[in-house]
Amino acid sequence: MKLASLKDGSRDGQLVVVSRDLTRYTDASFLVPTLQAALDDWLRLSPHLSAMAESLETGAVPTSRFHEHDAHSPLPRAYQWADGSAYVNHVELVRKARGANMPESFWTDPLMYQGGSDSFLGPRDAIAMSDEAWGIDFEGEVAVIVDDVPMGASVEQAAAAIRLVMLVNDVSLRGLIPAELEKGFGFFQSKPSSAFSPVAVTPDELGDAWDGGRLHLPLLVELNGKPFGRANAGVDMTFDFPRLIAHAAKTRPLAAGAIIGSGTVSNKLGGGPGKPVSEGGAGYSCIAEQRMVETIETGAAVTPFMHFGDTVRIEMKDRSGHSIFGAIEQTVRPTGG
Repeated sequence: MKLASLKDGSRDGQLVVVSRDLTRYTDASFLVPTLQAALDDWLRLSPHLSAMAESLETGAVPTSRFHEHDAHSPLPRAYQWADGSAYVNHVELVRKARGANMPESFWTDPLMYQGGSDSFLGPRDAIAMSDEAWGIDFEGEVAVIVDDVPMGASVEQAAAAIRLVMLVNDVSLRGLIPAELEKGFGFFQSKPSSAFSPVAVTPDELGDAWDGGRLHLPLLVELNGKPFGRANAGVDMTFDFPRLIAHAAKTRPLAAGAIIGSGTVSNKLGGGPGKPVSEGGAGYSCIAEQRMVETIETGAAVTPFMHFGDTVRIEMKDRSGHSIFGAIEQTVRPTGG
């Protein structure tokens, strides 16, 4: 089942069920108005939504053309957005870029920050920024939406709570991060609004690519129409989603609709930091990684962060080459522009 929230002038959008090929949708708002409302009563409502999805495939319900540009992020706002760093290779490279040490505990205890969740961007909305000097970067990730998770949940309980899977662009301002973290109180200004894929899908839609905790498919990232990354989300993921969820719930319950992110998808491959796609490698899911590899290899970063007018596209395709979640495609624009 694939679900989306269409822009309808309201804060939380109109819930629709989307066809597997992402071409059509049927209105679900007569049953439940928003995705958050569906998650609040998932066990009762999801069978009805699933039946609508099957009827959509067979043409048994009214349909309209689905346009990804009309979609909000599946949850335009959420009660919780906690982003992990499950790919420790990414953590290691980015910390090196800002001269920070890599504690050994990062390999055994997940790293996680609590992001702003009151105003997500739509998957085709512009990334509006006031200053290019802030070091505008994208971060391609996978995320899950959970049902209620009790405080102190086991990894098994956490796995059972996963309801939906989607993609993320966790926008980061690299120029603001070092000074902000030096204060010892975490990210805030350096982590503006994130964007999520046009649709969120139930794990069963992913087939054998989903093993209950990891999604074993390449995350396709393009910058200005050129391949930038194709790292496999199931490779080098030190902490799977159940582990991340259990970590987030150690000292607090998680409410239905909470979003847990994987962190930037990153493949080490061959024991080294990886190679650009242009050199036959898996590339990178953020600019900061490529800059760090350039620094390691040549002594200086060459690839610039995003400028006004630059466009990033983040997508994942199944083994038949069909888009699963639709595409996040965002252009950086000056604020007010």
